[in-house]
This record gives sequence, C-alpha cells and structure tokens, in this order.
Amino acid sequence: MSTTTAEHPLVPRVRAALHGVNDPEIRRPITELGMVDTLDVDASGRARVRILLTVSGCPMKETLTRDVTAAALAVEGISGVDVDLGVMSDEQRGALRDVLKGGTPDREIPFAQPGSLTKVIAVASGKGGVGKSSVTVNLALALARKGHLVGVLDADIYGHSVPAMLGVADSRPTAVEDMIMPVPTQGLKVISIGMLKPKRDQVVAWRGPILDRALTQMLADVYWGDLDYLLLDLPPGTGDVAISLGQKLPNAEVLVVTTPQQAAAEVAERAGTMASMMNQRVIGVVENMSYLAVTCPHCGEEQRHEVFGSGGGDAVAQGLTIRLGYDVPVLARVPLDPAVRANGDLGSPIVVEAPETPAAKALIDLADGLAARGRNLLGRQLGLSPV
Repeated sequence: MSTTTAEHPLVPRVRAALHGVNDPEIRRPITELGMVDTLDVDASGRARVRILLTVSGCPMKETLTRDVTAAALAVEGISGVDVDLGVMSDEQRGALRDVLKGGTPDREIPFAQPGSLTKVIAVASGKGGVGKSSVTVNLALALARKGHLVGVLDADIYGHSVPAMLGVADSRPTAVEDMIMPVPTQGLKVISIGMLKPKRDQVVAWRGPILDRALTQMLADVYWGDLDYLLLDLPPGTGDVAISLGQKLPNAEVLVVTTPQQAAAEVAERAGTMASMMNQRVIGVVENMSYLAVTCPHCGEEQRHEVFGSGGGDAVAQGLTIRLGYDVPVLARVPLDPAVRANGDLGSPIVVEAPETPAAKALIDLADGLAARGRNLLGRQLGLSPV
C-alpha cells in the first residue's frame, strides 16, 4: 500500500479506521488483503481512498464502498470521503491467494485435517421430499444467529435447492485466481453447484470422476475461512455423492432426516448405515413433518393430526442404535407447518421470519442441542499410526 500525502496527520488515523473494514466475502480486514491501494487526505480534510477489487464484477462493491466511507467519516477531522474502485492485477491476486491459503498446499481439504476445529455435519435422508434441505438451511441459520461462524455446502448435485431457500439463487461466487469465494448471505457462507453453472436452468448430469472433482473443488478450492460449523446438504439416498464425501470427510458427523411414515423410515435407516460404513458417526435423527397442530375453533385447544402417520423417527433411531452399536437418539420432531415451505420459497427461512412458531422453535432447539455438545473423539480418525 502506498500513500501520496503520508505527512498529513489524519492519514494514519484513517488507515487505522480502514483496518476495521472487512471484505464482505473474505471477512478479513481490507488492509491485510492488500485492497487499499492509495490513501490521501487533502488540506480541507477530504479523504481519497482507492480500493482494489478482486475482480471487476465484484458483487459486494457497493457494500465495500459504503463501509469504507463510513469508517473514514468516523475519523474526527475528515470532512468527506471519495472512494475510487480499481481492480487487482494478476500479480496482486496471486499475492492475495497466497495470504488466504497461508502456505496450505493446493487441493487439500482443510476440514479433513486432524487439527481442524470445524464441526462438519452432513444432513442425509433416504429419500427425497422429507424436507432435508429445509432442515439444513434453518439449522445453519439458527446456529449463525447464536454467533457461530457457519458455512453451508449444497452437495445435492442434482437437486440443489439451498441457494433459492436463502434468496441467492441468481448469485455467483467470486473467483480469486484458482480460489472461489463462497456467497455471503444472512450471516452464512454458501456454495452450491447451482452457483457454478453458467445458467440457472442448466441440467447437471454428472457421474463418477467428474462428480468427484466437483465435490473436491467445493471443499478444497473454496475459501471457507475459519468456521465453527460446516453443514452439508447431501442428496437423498446412498449414491456416488454419499460415498465420495464419506471418503473425503471421514470425520464428519451425520444427521438423518426422515418423516413419520414407514416408507421414509426404512430408507432413512439405509442412509445412516451408509454413513457408518464410511466411518462417519451418526449423531441423531430428525423427524420432520412430525404432526400438524391445529387449534380447535370451538374449544381453543391444540389438536395434533398425524398426517404422515407416526413412529418413523423412533423406528430409524432404534434401528440405527441396534445396527451401529451406539445410541442414536431422536434429536428433534419438527411439526408440519406450511410457513416452512412458504418462507423457503421466499428466501426467508422460518427461523428468521417466524422464530416463535412451533416448527421454528423445534429447529432452534435442535441447534441449541448440537451447539451444547462437546467435542467427542469417539470414532474419529486422529491421523495417528503406531510406531
């Protein structure tokens, strides 16, 4: 970074203020990232700041301009601020990449390393239509609203619905050299294969090596930064993605989503069994659409209607407990609520828009329970070998 009038006494103070401005995507100070190109203050106290964007089409340039202006104006003696936006050269982007990678070798999945402190939770189901993605999105938001740093990887390659549920279906991640910046939204960092397609309506028809490379790219080439939690929305069933992610993230924990009916419960148990075969620990079951609560117009009492039957969650939990040899509890029973669907379609999930509803409370309680769990080394691969 260079300054043309460093002798002005306000320049160091403005620079210190800019140190408090984080890049909206990377979430690190713009001064550390080499984004402040020039800084000048004239005799009237007007600051001129030139900021270098990673790419010319940076989606967060308006936010960055607003934050830089506010930070500089907060310095006593600054009468106005002019922000000029430029673009990094290839050499500067390469330097930024080196800063972000911190010497980490290419293609290394940070969450698979023994020293990783990020809790990886894969949300799985045996079949589609059980609300797995809704559970993933609302759980992620509930954790983020409690102050945790949360990333969401939409690994449902063929049915990627997470971006639409979060209102970023048309957003595209920013590339810095060969790194990808996840899309920031509602306090989360999100990446989905849907964001990497040239067109939103393009069909993904991948198998085998191509599918595996796409998953590696979303795990290793995306700059996730420091996360407390990474939630993965898996495709339903026990196919290629579940196997590939099991190999890449053997220490991930798995949350199995089912509905009460027997047909869903039977296939959900298979999804949990597959996770165990890949050395992943199943931490519990979520019974979604558990019941429909209706207030009687005559007596005012709440009546519960088991629209999809009952007992599915308990059956899955019991079956997995017997099969896996450790306790797999039912962690949540989320009632059927049309608002879950409606808010998801609007990109404003229910834990944000209507946290007082029974469905939202069940999901928030689920987040509380997961956050309260200590780090458990049982069943984890520690990367140790006998001597």
